[in-house]
Amino acid sequence: MPSTRSQSNILYVLIFVLFRVAVGQSPPSTFLADDITTIRSPVDQEIVIHYKSPPVGTCTTFSTAQKQYTGYIVLPPRKLAPIQQNYYVNTFFWFIEARTNASTAPLTIFINGGPGSSSMVGLFQEAGPCEVVEVAHGKFGTQLRKWGWDRSSNIIFVDQPNQVGFSFDRLTNGSLNLLDSTIVFPPSGAPADKPDYTRLDGTFSSNNGNSSANTTEIAARTMWHMLQGFLASFPQYNPALTQNNTQNGPVGINLFTESYGGKYGPLFAAHFESQNALRRSGELPKNRTLEIRLASLGIINGCLDDAIQGRFYPIFANNNTYGISALSLADQSNAAGSYLGANGCQQQIQSCRGAVASLDSDNEGDVSSVNQVCKNAQDSCSNTVIAPYMTSGRSIYDITQKTPSPFPASTYLEYLNTAELQSAIGVAVNYTQSNRAVADAFLQTGDPQRGDQIFQLGYLLSLGVRVALIYGDRDYICNWLGGEAVSFAIAAQLPAYSPFYTAGYASIVINSTYVGGMVRQYGNLSFSRIYDAGHLVPAYQPETAFTVFSRVILGTDLSFGQPVDLSNYQTNGTANATYTSKAPESAKPTCWIRNIENTCTNEQKDKILKGEGAVVNGVLYDEESDWQSPGSSVSVEAGYPGAMPPAMTATSLLGSSDPDDAATSTVDIPTGVYTATATPSQSGSYARRMPFNLDVLLWNYAVVLITIYIW
Repeated sequence: MPSTRSQSNILYVLIFVLFRVAVGQSPPSTFLADDITTIRSPVDQEIVIHYKSPPVGTCTTFSTAQKQYTGYIVLPPRKLAPIQQNYYVNTFFWFIEARTNASTAPLTIFINGGPGSSSMVGLFQEAGPCEVVEVAHGKFGTQLRKWGWDRSSNIIFVDQPNQVGFSFDRLTNGSLNLLDSTIVFPPSGAPADKPDYTRLDGTFSSNNGNSSANTTEIAARTMWHMLQGFLASFPQYNPALTQNNTQNGPVGINLFTESYGGKYGPLFAAHFESQNALRRSGELPKNRTLEIRLASLGIINGCLDDAIQGRFYPIFANNNTYGISALSLADQSNAAGSYLGANGCQQQIQSCRGAVASLDSDNEGDVSSVNQVCKNAQDSCSNTVIAPYMTSGRSIYDITQKTPSPFPASTYLEYLNTAELQSAIGVAVNYTQSNRAVADAFLQTGDPQRGDQIFQLGYLLSLGVRVALIYGDRDYICNWLGGEAVSFAIAAQLPAYSPFYTAGYASIVINSTYVGGMVRQYGNLSFSRIYDAGHLVPAYQPETAFTVFSRVILGTDLSFGQPVDLSNYQTNGTANATYTSKAPESAKPTCWIRNIENTCTNEQKDKILKGEGAVVNGVLYDEESDWQSPGSSVSVEAGYPGAMPPAMTATSLLGSSDPDDAATSTVDIPTGVYTATATPSQSGSYARRMPFNLDVLLWNYAVVLITIYIW
């Protein structure tokens, strides 16, 4: 059993609240800068938008003609009434046009999880058009990401809830201690007995948990207002207007989210639909609101419901498709017993949801007795069911890797905290990847266990929304076995989706030679297992993730990408996804000083405390000479604020968004999505089979379904 201190830390680690933070110089006074445009929302004058167009090279894209906008959508105090909101909500967004045909392209919203994790993770480490690279000693730039999701969609990354990432309530000067990831107010300066770089001064949000959402339901209300402001202010990207040219028509947008986004996505979408209903009934004025209707909801390695997924933590730890046994049989048995036993995780979740239904049905998190019951459930599940895995020394985000794992690289943390970048995008605070105060606020209300996600996903299916569950098969913390069980639970909500159970697993054909995973699909519901991918699927398997994403938003079948009638389509294939892979070797750790707690070994931490080693571009080395300069190709392909990559000036293609230009070029064009006509032969790692006890899994699926019907 973990120590008391490790138990208290588990709540942060288990739901992707890695407090990876970085600080640069104090940011400029942005809202009054000459290059900032300030407007009021055309549909709601209380909502203010501050935005700008970042200079070319800030985030290098396929074409210099692709427009980008960064900025803040500001909600005044009391905008969320009857929620007690006595603070400003300044929500940061980064919008990028599609690489081609932006005027008619779909619109996708991408939000990361946490609670409290910034969506700049999604932009720079996963699905955005660019990635950050080292250009030289002390210099960073961005280069094109071939499989960025702007290949097929306009896309907006949103830092939410309030105070997450670049979002803030009020500007507050403070000091960040990189050794333990704490922020103190006011600035305290560097400690005399530690290296100066371990204590950095900057400007942050207040880090007051009372100035942000503390439940997913409140975050949903904030997000609805944010989208009202964005879509009204940028009508050229409103799909409703491009589809039917009718003002205030339904907005067919796509929402993709990840990790704790398994909580966010379903409730956000349900709130959008409840607001739509109020517009139809006249309770909300149609001339002051926009209808927001989802076309699709994608959830990547989502932690949706521990009442269903909880039992699979000890199972996956020892019965995964990589042949890894992370727990002793005794620890596995104890964890399973802690889930099912009297007053265990499962029973406490039931108690939490009973209390919510009786006393806090609006999920406003303002009933202390309900908060405590639900927090107790979260503590029980985290400490007794999930935490035993922590003793294995393996990453919760990738079971094949030992901790600390260096992937994905944290290079972007340094870039986002340079004065050059902050001025380029017009931000008001220094960047923090995760906000512990926001995480605390959600944990104190027991938000992770309040539930209702499965019911809402069934409701969305009944409205014709495409629901796609996408899971990397190396992730432990939101593992694919639990995700698969969730897919059956969703199907159980609707009699019309009973064929989902008999739909077989089909290969996800990514190109003419590669199968990237398996998918079970019936109608608008799909579950995809992505091979050799950890928690952040697009970072591990960029081409596969992009292909699945594009097929979801296009409404094709996920196996081949062919047009189908989803009203009666179902996949054919094996009943179970049994392919196995060999675990790769664990990668050598890279110690990022902006993420000491999670990327540095104990030996490296000791070296930092002693003032030994050399820090180059945010990475600790034994000697400065150990740093290797990037190859010459990087400096040619990378841009930086105000300067496009030299390679872009050498080809007319990259300076144009006209698809006709692409047709006459011999350059490999990073646009479009692959449509398959046949399944390539499966060989190599995908043909190998290791012991994988399907009988255990099938029994647990049966228990899950029985539990659903009992509830």
